[in-house]
Amino acid sequence: MLKKSFLLIAFVLVLDQLLKVWIKTNMMIGQEIHFLDWFIIHFTENNGMAFGMEFGGNLGKYILSIFRIIAIVAISIYWLKLANTHVKKGIIYSVSLILAGAIGNMIDSAFYGMIFSESYGQTATVFEGGYSSFLQGKVVDMFYFPLINGHFPKWFPFVGGNHFIFFRPIFNIADAAITTGVINILIFHRSFFK
Repeated sequence: MLKKSFLLIAFVLVLDQLLKVWIKTNMMIGQEIHFLDWFIIHFTENNGMAFGMEFGGNLGKYILSIFRIIAIVAISIYWLKLANTHVKKGIIYSVSLILAGAIGNMIDSAFYGMIFSESYGQTATVFEGGYSSFLQGKVVDMFYFPLINGHFPKWFPFVGGNHFIFFRPIFNIADAAITTGVINILIFHRSFFK
């Protein structure tokens, strides 16, 4: 079981990092590739918290990064413990996805600032002077699925007539892995936590 879950983690990490590096070195911030009206590759970066939220400038970013490292170590220990017990495979795979996603985004935060140049108005270059220091990098996001793009009915309280987009978040493979792992546990494996 340990080998299969390790392969899942490696697969998610490699796919996540390959796509992020391709996006960084082939697109500028804000550039888009449209496949359908509702499936867009939109290059953006965030400081590492969900939905682009920030936490206390540079010091906050260091604190967030240290917290992430501690969380990754804790999840890794829990993953190893689960992999060596007789629990359902779905639990182990779900924790594997969460761990892979956490590591994938941590790689961005820890190293991308030192490896890549800025992506504003240009595609990033590799190893020609970074845009930041260790633990100060930005997380690369690219998947954008605006499934419904329209206006609220005029009779709708407070926001009537306002424009809305359903499913506005822009995310990456690591985010999708974390979300899939958490949802899988919540829906299919709640009995595990009894």
